Amino acid sequence: QVQLVESGGGSAQTGESLTLSCAPSGYTASITYMAWFRQAPGKEREGVAALFYGGDSTYYADSVKGRFTISRDYFKKTVDLQMDSLMPDDTAMYYCAATHRSTSYESRLSVSAYNDWGQGTQVTVSS
Repeated sequence: QVQLVESGGGSAQTGESLTLSCAPSGYTASITYMAWFRQAPGKEREGVAALFYGGDSTYYADSVKGRFTISRDYFKKTVDLQMDSLMPDDTAMYYCAATHRSTSYESRLSVSAYNDWGQGTQVTVSS
């Protein structure tokens, strides 16, 4: 199990950018995938982007493809989510997640595939 701490949330206007960071600690050696999820009020939590922790493979929800970029910063030891061209529909609580299991392609953005979660950081985008 690992502990995950998110940072970088805040407010932005349509078209602006924000970067979220997730710092894992604990037994990180067994992490296979890390991901960012979001949950807006009254909606289910949805996967936004995922990253193979040991390599370069990344996965994105269609709603953010081309606007968001997930990456691993080896110097800061974080997994970051660069969010560009933000829209009001991106407003949500954003959660970092990690799994230590093999994950099929279809489930890499599924809540059920992840067992470690951060506390979340709020992102609010105004028009």
